[in-house]
Amino acid sequence: MFETYNKVQRAVLETTLNIIIRKELQATSMSLIAKESRVSTGNIYHYFQSKEDIVNELYKAIVTFNGEYVRAGLSQGGTIREKFELGWQRVVDLGKQYPQGFQFIEQYSFSPYIYDEVKKAVYVGGWCGPMNQLYEEAIQQKLFIALDPGMMVQMHYGSFVYILKAHLQGVLELTSDHVNEVIRSCWKGVQLADAPVSG
Repeated sequence: MFETYNKVQRAVLETTLNIIIRKELQATSMSLIAKESRVSTGNIYHYFQSKEDIVNELYKAIVTFNGEYVRAGLSQGGTIREKFELGWQRVVDLGKQYPQGFQFIEQYSFSPYIYDEVKKAVYVGGWCGPMNQLYEEAIQQKLFIALDPGMMVQMHYGSFVYILKAHLQGVLELTSDHVNEVIRSCWKGVQLADAPVSG
């Protein structure tokens, strides 16, 4: 997830993520980050001006990584239906394979700690934009009902967030069959009544 960063930056970002998930953001201090990452405070300040800068870089790194991963799935599909299924499968994969990243994004996407300019900048590199475009295309091709694409994407994402949280908390076992069932339900929930079955 942090492969594009150097050794020091990666240690700081990985450690910060781990501490935030364990102790919450308010309890995450520069001294604790330095202690657990084994990177001196001076060295941390060489790359990051403050704790807020670390948190924003962490947010940027995770959203960018997630975006690249999901967009790779979208690009593999031939039809809109295939892109839809592959895209959402990848969103779920991210939550299962990188649970800390998933929890961080869920908890802090709307936090005042995340600068507005960072949110706007990473939106382009994230997966919401491409997914919105896919839904818009589905509407234009009379596959989906004429609702706002962004609203539909967020509505469906909420369903996946719920089952991922239940899975991570041990409430349910999230199998590939379960995921596919939810994806099919999301498609049917916005499918135009007389739309082609294949999409």
